[in-house]
Amino acid sequence: MKQVTAAVIERRGKVLIALRSSEGDQGGKWEFPGGTIERGEAPAQCLARELEEELGLHQCRVGELIAKGRGGCPSAPFELLVFRVDDFRGSVKTLAHDEVRWVRPRDLARHELAEADARLLPVILAALEGGEEAGSDKKK
Repeated sequence: MKQVTAAVIERRGKVLIALRSSEGDQGGKWEFPGGTIERGEAPAQCLARELEEELGLHQCRVGELIAKGRGGCPSAPFELLVFRVDDFRGSVKTLAHDEVRWVRPRDLARHELAEADARLLPVILAALEGGEEAGSDKKK
C-alpha cells in the first residue's frame, strides 16, 4: 500500500488548505497539501519535497505526526500520514493547485475536503487545539 503525506501548517490562528486541480482525482476538493512517498524516501523528506514542489516553500521543518488513516478505493488504497509543519521559508504559491487559502480551524468543515482529509479532520482539529496526540481513523 502506498503512503501519502499531508501537512498541517498553522499561522496566526489559521491553517493552510489547497484546492485540488479540477481535472485530477478528487478534483475540486480541498486538501492539506502533500504527496506520495517515493521509494527510499522518509515521510518527512517527502513532505518537505512536496511542499517545495507544490507551494514553493523551502526549508520546511516537519514536526510531529498528528493523524494517520486510510483512503482511496479497493484498487488503489493508501495510508495518509498527517504531520504538523513547524516552520518554513518562502511565500506560499499556487504551483500545483487551483487555489490556496488560510482558514480558521473551525471553518475547515465548511470546505469540501478530499475524502481521507475529511475523515481525519476531527483528529486534526483536536491536535490543533492541543487536546490529543497522534491518532487514526480506526476504531479502538
